[in-house]
Amino acid sequence: MNASTPPPPPTNAKRTPRKAAASGWIGSALEYYDFFIYAQAAALVFPSVFFAKDNPTVGVIASLATFGVGYVARPFGAFVLGHWGDRHGRKNVLVLCMLLMGVSTFLVALLPTYQSVGVLAPALLVLLRLVQGFAVGGEISGASAMIVEHAPFGRRGFYASFALQGVQAGQIIAAAVFLPMSMILPKDAFESWGWRVPFLLSALVVVAGYVIRRRVDETPAFQEEKERDGVPKAPIVQAVRENGSDMLRVICMALMNVVPTTATVFGATYATNKAYGLGFSTTTYLWISVVGNAVAVLLIPFVGNLSDRIGRRPCIIFGALSSGALSYAYLWAVSEQNVGLAFAFAILMWGVVYQGYNAVFPSFYQELFPTRTRVTGFAVSQNIGTAITAFLPTVYAIVAPPGANVPLIVGTFTFGCAVIAALAALSARETFRIRLDDLGVKDATPLAQEDYNRLRAAAAAV
Repeated sequence: MNASTPPPPPTNAKRTPRKAAASGWIGSALEYYDFFIYAQAAALVFPSVFFAKDNPTVGVIASLATFGVGYVARPFGAFVLGHWGDRHGRKNVLVLCMLLMGVSTFLVALLPTYQSVGVLAPALLVLLRLVQGFAVGGEISGASAMIVEHAPFGRRGFYASFALQGVQAGQIIAAAVFLPMSMILPKDAFESWGWRVPFLLSALVVVAGYVIRRRVDETPAFQEEKERDGVPKAPIVQAVRENGSDMLRVICMALMNVVPTTATVFGATYATNKAYGLGFSTTTYLWISVVGNAVAVLLIPFVGNLSDRIGRRPCIIFGALSSGALSYAYLWAVSEQNVGLAFAFAILMWGVVYQGYNAVFPSFYQELFPTRTRVTGFAVSQNIGTAITAFLPTVYAIVAPPGANVPLIVGTFTFGCAVIAALAALSARETFRIRLDDLGVKDATPLAQEDYNRLRAAAAAV
């Protein structure tokens, strides 16, 4: 066999990427089910359950702030869990993330109300939200690293997109669990005990997620890196030193979290809360979440595959600018109390064009970093970016109170973040093509160079 020709893959090579993608999908769906049932409850129930009822506007602001606290904890979780993933493996960190998330979510269901214990209730809520945020800080980076490092050449965008498809599926399940509760139960019963049921179901998440993720093999890339060079003692230091500019780009691109935050968190509050007086029902708004995520689930693999053909940057730039611009139309439709238009614009903004970014960032971010610091570099920078957007719903409630021009104010914040993300993507190097020759590596990404080295070593051994 010629040394420049890669050896035939093992018989299980085709199954391994699919197994990794399936594990990433299921694990992300289960973990983000936990994370997003909190988002639904924070927008629809918590203002009246965990805060004083004498000032609805203050209750809205405080409840949305507890949602944001989870995102503040994410960079800290990213630092610790990213460190763990780069030193102890992708598989181990994913199991740990699942256990932390499941237990903290289950405990939310057992919390007393403000009427029962006063300020202790929101204090305990914030504590558990911090644990949730800490746990999710390592989820996407670990899951997508697991998938990307198992994926074949030229197909990383497609396979890595399944991690985000799982995230969207988790949101569907979260909203779908709330829907029957809000439809069947009287409002008093829903606010008294009905909202607790989705949180109690997270006990099943712990068991299912643990079983699924324990069965996944560690990635060859991590194992080879560990055997050849050992694991880095301080992955974050090495990531900043070697890829600091890419980390800054990822922070800026991660500001695109503003789109789902505007649509599902502030949008739900704006549409349904009495303080704004628009009169959308909780059930109607939950259907917007379900349908928008269902459309996203269908589109994500196609967009991921498209990024393998035309590149990561064009997809991200288009998705950022178009979804940011559509936020004006979506919020205007809500302000006009037009359920049909609000539904249509929500689907178009969040379910369709936003996927240009959402389906592609897992592979794009992974390809910017080498194996030895991949989980840390991705996790820390991405979660800093999302943390910046996390408190925007609270800011919106302050700068766009009832009576203000909410679509103009909130839409401008959203579009501004989208422009920053698009410019960051434009400044990054394209990563979807692998350019190799028989003599070495030319203009290749860190991941491409590692692939090339492994192929050459395997071919030489044969």
